[in-house]
Amino acid sequence: MSQPLITLDFLDTLPTPSSDATTHEDTPSGQVRVSPATETGRKRKLYIESYGCQMNFSDSEIVSSILFNEGFDTTEQLEGADLVLLNTCSIREKAEQTVRMRLSQINGHKKRNPGLLVGVLGCMAERLKSKFLEEEKLVDLVVGPDAYRDLPQLIQQIDGGQKAVNVLLSREETYADITPVRLNSNGITAFISIMRGCDNMCSFCVVPFTRGRERSRDAHSIIREAQDLVAAGYKEVTLLGQNVDSYKWASEDGTEQVNFAQLLERVALVSPALRVRFSTSHPKDITDEVLHTMARYDNICKYIHLPAQSGNSRVLALMNRTYDRAWYEGRVQAIRRILGEECAISTDMISGFCSETEEEHQDTLSLMEFVHYDMAYMFFYSERPGTLAARKLEDDVPLPVKKRRLQEVIDLQQQHSRLRNQQAVGKVHRVLVENFSKRSQEHLSGRNSQNQVVIFPKKHYQKGDYVDVLVNSGSASTLLGEAV
Repeated sequence: MSQPLITLDFLDTLPTPSSDATTHEDTPSGQVRVSPATETGRKRKLYIESYGCQMNFSDSEIVSSILFNEGFDTTEQLEGADLVLLNTCSIREKAEQTVRMRLSQINGHKKRNPGLLVGVLGCMAERLKSKFLEEEKLVDLVVGPDAYRDLPQLIQQIDGGQKAVNVLLSREETYADITPVRLNSNGITAFISIMRGCDNMCSFCVVPFTRGRERSRDAHSIIREAQDLVAAGYKEVTLLGQNVDSYKWASEDGTEQVNFAQLLERVALVSPALRVRFSTSHPKDITDEVLHTMARYDNICKYIHLPAQSGNSRVLALMNRTYDRAWYEGRVQAIRRILGEECAISTDMISGFCSETEEEHQDTLSLMEFVHYDMAYMFFYSERPGTLAARKLEDDVPLPVKKRRLQEVIDLQQQHSRLRNQQAVGKVHRVLVENFSKRSQEHLSGRNSQNQVVIFPKKHYQKGDYVDVLVNSGSASTLLGEAV
């Protein structure tokens, strides 16, 4: 059997610094997803690779829907594609390195197939448009996150022999009227984007520059999408936004206003059999109203991603996080008071931010001891061009020190993840079956309300079933049990 002309093997050969270490398999920038095939007889084939966060994966579903209506089926095979799109991430340097290597590989393929169109979408598009199009000549098409509706017109320009670019950011675009084509879906879980952009100018982050200002989607369109997903057999939705807690929508006539707690309740009421998750929460915005709403509804999962970034108030001020350690601890205490010790909390942590001292690093470790996170995304600081930190602060912590501090964070989080999972042993958990276990077709895999992965013998159960599972053992990443 001949080898494919182009592969994803380069992902395995990239250097993997400890900055990408995590105690959970769903790393924000470590994933790449390839569009599955749709076989509806359309004339042209679209191949999409999506890198980075859940918002990017959700955006690829919107792009596929727009281009499906323009005569494109999706394909899993790059060799048969007419249009290749990479939906990119700029959150860390390694993510950009990965995309650059992939574009070089694809361009080697394009030399053998000159009719192939290659484009870059998403966060790298706005930042590197001139380099990709003009200097390095790696792509034909560059489209930012707010310009996907313009794709049909831009592709016509390329078909006419021109390069095409639209990276304009919008204050209104939410794609509320577009029904996503569910890519890489297990048919059980789905994302619903409830807002776009971000108004928080964290000094280390490129998102406000690549995704624009914050705007909330029409609440009624969100509810309709949830209803459609239930009708199609989906059992779980995740409400997505850079900062879901700042969701705020008002009708044009001003007679209706919906905040995030109210939206969360409306989605939960769509069906008691529909599990509801959300991500990401900002510590400055998550309210007791949201927590009490979570407590009222069994189908709202008891899991909150609450990025801390640092445990030291001076560093948090340099990061422009707009809260201090005491505020963060107060929000954790509110979660424990209203939702109990069983509610899972995860976080993001950055080691070695500008001017961080050893004592301030120890404050991060002590915050972790205070919270006992279930899971964490952990990185050492990587300066991103154009951010406030890159312009105003010196990246002065030596790389070996960053890596050593990060390893201490990772080691402590492994202990806490194992401890939190051990607390689940001996209890019965309601598990939504999502797929077979990776290791055995005789075992099923699903998640409980706390987002913990639970593996148990298949027996007669199927994907999409809710199963009560008695957990009898657990590691730092997985629970094992038996259906009861």
